[in-house]
Formats: sequence, C-alpha cells, structure tokens
Amino acid sequence: MVVTACTPSTFTYPTLPRASFQILKANPVRNYSAYVQAGCNPNHGSINVVDADFCNVTITYTHPGQNDTLHVAAFLAMTAAVGQGYAAVSNLAAVSLYDGAVIGKSVIKDFYGQPPMYSYWSGCSQGRRQGMMLAQRYPEAYDGIAAGAPAFNFGQFSVADYWTHFIMDKLKAYPYPCELNAIRVTAIAACDASDGIIDGVISDPDICHFDATTLIGTTINCTDTRLPLNISSTAVTVAQAVLSGARDSSNSSLWYGMNQDAVLTSDLALAGTSCTTNGTCTRTQFSISEDWIKLFLLKNRTANLSTMTHADFEHIFHASVQQYTSIMGTNDPDLREFHERGGKMITYHGLADPIISPLGSKHYYDAVQARHPNAHEFYRLFFAPGLGHCYGGTGAYPNTTFEALQTWVETGVAPDTLNATSLQDNEGEVLNRPLCPYPQKQYYDGTGDTRSKGSFYCK
Repeated sequence: MVVTACTPSTFTYPTLPRASFQILKANPVRNYSAYVQAGCNPNHGSINVVDADFCNVTITYTHPGQNDTLHVAAFLAMTAAVGQGYAAVSNLAAVSLYDGAVIGKSVIKDFYGQPPMYSYWSGCSQGRRQGMMLAQRYPEAYDGIAAGAPAFNFGQFSVADYWTHFIMDKLKAYPYPCELNAIRVTAIAACDASDGIIDGVISDPDICHFDATTLIGTTINCTDTRLPLNISSTAVTVAQAVLSGARDSSNSSLWYGMNQDAVLTSDLALAGTSCTTNGTCTRTQFSISEDWIKLFLLKNRTANLSTMTHADFEHIFHASVQQYTSIMGTNDPDLREFHERGGKMITYHGLADPIISPLGSKHYYDAVQARHPNAHEFYRLFFAPGLGHCYGGTGAYPNTTFEALQTWVETGVAPDTLNATSLQDNEGEVLNRPLCPYPQKQYYDGTGDTRSKGSFYCK
C-alpha cells in the first residue's frame, strides 16, 4: 500500500493561510535499510531499519511578498521513524514549523485515509528550540514534545559562546589544548567522588568548587608538544572564562557558563585552540557564534572579530537579544494554551554540555514554574550528569525519552525518572542510571552495583 499510493495524485495541497503552493513530488523508496545509532536520533535508542518501503513527499511553497521559497520534506516515514511505525516531517525556523505541522498532517491524511491519532515533535539542540517554539507559539501543532539541550535564549547564548574567544584575543594568548584538558581532568577528579562513586562523572556540579588557579605552574606531560609543560595562568584564565560565562565591563553576568566537566577543546567546545610544531597556538573558529555575529549582527561577513573591545562585545550581545528574541529567542514561559489542550513536554539537558549551558534550561523551567505552579503536570525537565551536547561524554544518555513521552500522552502516566545508558568505556562497560525530574537530583544508595540504575534514587 505504501509504495502503490506514493504518487502526486494521492495528495492535495492543504489549506495554509498566506501560502502559495508550487510543486508536489512523491517518490517511492523500496527496500531501504539503515542502522541509526543511539544519539543520532535524539530521544531514542538505536534503531535498525531493514528492507523498508516508504513514500518520500516533497512540497515546495512560498509566502507571497516575502521573497522566500520553502521545501517541506514529509517522509512516510523517515528512516528512524519508519522503524517504529511513524510518519515524519522536518522543517526549521518559526512560521515554517507550524507550516510543516499542517502540511505533514495533511499529507498523512491523504496517504492513509485518516489523520494521525497523535502528533509528536522530537529533536535536540536547534531541534529542541523548535519544539519549544511550537509549544509556546503554536500549542495546537503537537500532542507531545521531546527535546534535549535546547538552543533557546538564542540571542543570549549565541553571542555568549564567543566570550572565551574574545578573552583569548584580548590576552593575545592561546593556551595549548593539553593545558585545558589537564584542567578539566583535574576538576573532574577533584569532584568525582562527591556522590560516593568514582566513575568519571560529576553528578552534582553545584557542589563542585574546584579552584583551577591551584594548577598554575603544575607540570604536565603535554601531548601537543610531547614534552613536559607547566600549566600557564593564561590557560587557567581561559578555562575560567568558559565556566563563568560572558560578563559585562562591570563584571556582571550577561549569560551562564558551563560546568566543570564540560569539554574545553574540540570542534564543539568554547576554548578550541590549534598549535603548530613550532609552538605557535591560535584559536580555532567557533562558527556558530562567529557566523551569527558577522552575518546577523554586524552584517559583514569579513568583519575582524579579533579587534573587538569589551564595549563592542556588550553592544553586540544586547543587539542580539533586542533584535532576535521575538524570532529566535523561544523563551516565553507562558505555556497555558499548550497545557490546556493537553500537551505534554519532556526535555533533558546534559550537565557536561560544552556549548549550551544547562543553566539556561534551569532558568527557563523556573520561569515556567513561576507562571504555572503546576508545571510538573505537563512539563518535566531531566538533567543528565556527565552527558555532553545531546549525546556523548561519560554520563548516561536518556534513550527512552520518546517512549516515556508517548506513554504520558497516550495513557496519562507521567515519567518519575528517565532510564539512561552511557557509551561503552574502554573495558566495554556501560552505566545505567535513572535521570531525575528537576528539581530532584540523583543519589547513590551507597551499597548497590554502581553500574545499575537500581542502585540510585531521586530526591
């Protein structure tokens, strides 16, 4: 049925205000197989799709007068979704998110002869920002939203993430990656056992008070130079900039920093540097922030950000918030309509996220709860100790998030915990942990198997 119905004549253009439809294509896909590992499909575990037949529908449309062209891809169903019996649709920003929901539901009704029983959004990072935008602005679009590591408060964090690069340029000094890695490893070692277990995970960053300045002058074996090296005061200053977050000229906080176990040097880190064989180090490009500042704020793709003053940084930060909050901020705590129509939302955030501070998620949930004291009835936030951005790190990843959301929406049973599993360590072992709904935290019972979720509780 899936393949034989996959022709353009099966579908009709939906009713969508202010939209003009142009092209509809329907292409059958036969015998498709793919393995999707955990983390690549946010909120799920690994999925193995074997010999799937499905329909790939693409619709092109415009908003007259807006000089735009949009392409909505509706997968009946997408690779991961087809392995679980779902149809799926993908899209991007704000208005197009609602458009995508309307178009997706219309395509599903035409194809299967009935509308979807339930509609879900699943994503991470930018995908979670999109989910939050839907709950805030288009509460009727989806019954349930599963989302991790949100890129909301976009105007704030997109500039704040450039703070460490600004500090390095201001110092005109760029530490070796080995120095920054040594600072992070030592911080984790100092705070690891605070939960009663030595497992490479900082369970509660709130009680980790490691002082990196104590490492200045400490000799390490540097993998970058292959020689002994003393940790510099510059390296400590740069590491502290990641943790403190962006500051104004009076040293007041502009936005949140990361936790002690966040990776400092990588393609997805805020203090990336690269060094030549002669010992000259430079900062690497963090394109998320640099492109945002150059293209959307300065409107100059060749702007030299290395000469930025502190006053310039403050101006750019405030311009980002003022100009783009209504478009990309996605931080409205009023979820009344989403709640009243029965919507449910589960979000998670890794406490070791290196690019989007988990404190931003806490900030938003606190704002929602201040407006809705009963927020726990429809929105739950779970922090994942040791987890990086969406996935990875030494901590456990909540691979049952979507399943828990589906159960909540369709049976009314809310998740008291989220089951989570880590990547294998060097010995092939994994951690299984229960993630706790904020403001509860995860605790070890003191006696059980430290790799088993049954040895932990929430309070």
